[in-house]
Amino acid sequence: MSKSNKVIYKGGSGEIIEKKSRFIANVYPVRTQDEAEEIIGQLKKKYWDARHNCYAYIIGEDMQMKRCSDDGEPQGTAGRPMLDILTGENISNVLVVVTRYFGGVLLGTGGLIRAYQAAVREGLYASDIIEKKHAYKYKLTLDYTYMGKIQYIAQSFGVITLDTVYGDKVVCIMLVETDHDKAFCDSIMEATSAQADLNRECSVWYGISSDKSVHILSEYEE
Repeated sequence: MSKSNKVIYKGGSGEIIEKKSRFIANVYPVRTQDEAEEIIGQLKKKYWDARHNCYAYIIGEDMQMKRCSDDGEPQGTAGRPMLDILTGENISNVLVVVTRYFGGVLLGTGGLIRAYQAAVREGLYASDIIEKKHAYKYKLTLDYTYMGKIQYIAQSFGVITLDTVYGDKVVCIMLVETDHDKAFCDSIMEATSAQADLNRECSVWYGISSDKSVHILSEYEE
């Protein structure tokens, strides 16, 4: 089971000014190192006239790959502090690139660390970050007479109904968080006198974005 709790659903950009230097943060969702490196290359071309394009990224369901670069800034003043923010926020499959246009005033080691971290926070603030949740996907088939009870039970356990098909019987596709799995299934069987057909299809990681949409991030067989 993944150790990471958050991912970037939609990236964003943020900017700060520190003693006339511009720090522009761009945040992206990424799934592979090649994807991250390609975006970094594109941004270096876009901001070709900037003095530094520092970056940090974390890839993998268990955050196993972490890379960062100071891109010419004093060692440890940019990439690592940026990476620390991402790690502290527990975000995976994320890339952030902070571009610096030098304003002519030296910031010193502490000033650089604070500025790069502040830029990352601005970029994250402008992004849509979703919390990953683990659940089981169920296919529930039942008679119409039980629908009222099922809807009440689903609401009680915070179950998400992805789809409902009405035919000879009602077929619901539902996401049940793993912590509620046994209690939910027991309640369904009790409410329908074991007449419902409840089949677990797979395990999923999902998240809910700021517009309240449900997004399936990954599915896998147990």
